[in-house]
Amino acid sequence: MNLSIIIPAHNEAENLPLVIGDLHRAADPADHTDIIVVDNASTDETARVAQSLGARVVAENCRGYGYACRAGVRAAFVNATETLIFLDGDYSFDPSEISRLVAPLRHRQADLVLGSRFLSGQQQMMWPHQRFGNWLTARLMGQLYGLRVTDLGPYRAIRAGLLAQLDLREMTYGWPTEMMVKAAKHNARIVEVPVSYRPRHAGKSKVSGTLRGSLLAGYFILWTTIKYAG
Repeated sequence: MNLSIIIPAHNEAENLPLVIGDLHRAADPADHTDIIVVDNASTDETARVAQSLGARVVAENCRGYGYACRAGVRAAFVNATETLIFLDGDYSFDPSEISRLVAPLRHRQADLVLGSRFLSGQQQMMWPHQRFGNWLTARLMGQLYGLRVTDLGPYRAIRAGLLAQLDLREMTYGWPTEMMVKAAKHNARIVEVPVSYRPRHAGKSKVSGTLRGSLLAGYFILWTTIKYAG
């Protein structure tokens, strides 16, 4: 398979050696794997570190998770990718488990694969407000879109053809939510697989690490969930 792994990164220079190192070790030699680190207006050595580790670096100066993901997607499409994997750069998810997300796509059993911390029993590693927000949004998705999921985690894999059809427009933390609800409206096959989760290795979370970040992320996620219903 032709895989593109997109890592949105804002000041993740300390974590990227672990993330990219694990990705290199976990890569299937039969696949063509393109690791794309999107430097989202970092003020540290994120870009230099990523490049030194063999990743392709894309600069996106507009701060926002959606902006970073969109920049990574555009770079991936230049290389005619078949499958896109989204992975945070903080080392909270295990890069070596990437084969779990790719397997249902490889065997043509799914179009979008979501990594679930709840299925692995590691939701207790999340902050209480994260668990509540996931539960509430998942309930809304079930009622509004008939989508049954346990988690809204950003660790996921999607067919390039499906992603191109979704026309994602949310440039905030609503990007992953928009992907899910629009995929459901396209009658895509959406499955979950268990993934490991742990506190970030270094640095401070831009979302759960601050009250403002948590509230803003929660607002954008809920608004995006409701916005595309109907």
